[in-house]
Amino acid sequence: MTGFKKMTDMFDQVAQWAVAKFGSATAFVLAVSIVAAWGVSGPLFGFSDTWQLVINTSTTIVTFLMVFLLQHSQNKDSHAIHAKLNELIAATEGASNRLIDLEELTEEEIDHIRRRFQHLCVSAEKLHPGEKTSIDGEADDESPDDGKTDHVDQAA
Repeated sequence: MTGFKKMTDMFDQVAQWAVAKFGSATAFVLAVSIVAAWGVSGPLFGFSDTWQLVINTSTTIVTFLMVFLLQHSQNKDSHAIHAKLNELIAATEGASNRLIDLEELTEEEIDHIRRRFQHLCVSAEKLHPGEKTSIDGEADDESPDDGKTDHVDQAA
């Protein structure tokens, strides 16, 4: 195992632990208690600049570090959810495989597909019982005319 791999694995474990612990009710109560103790200690320290600096510095450092932990956790969760959704799309008969890895498209391409689904929703309301439709069955001329090409359709 390389040093970098070992370090990233350790970071992953620490991040999972920290997010679980710091996201708990106990952590919240502890944080409120610390802030309350700091506030109550103000008269003892004469509300000095150092007294104020302690809470400002502490919260800044904790916030800075938590941003990385939370972003790591969010990225990991997002990748896991995308993998699960991709598996469901791939395994579902009649589902459009063009939606696999949709997150890799540009914002404009995703918006175009979203508009196609909105159009599909309107079309589905007009169907007779038992009739089916899908984004794959929609012809380009039936989609909203926005002058944009559908790179996903061209790739299929």
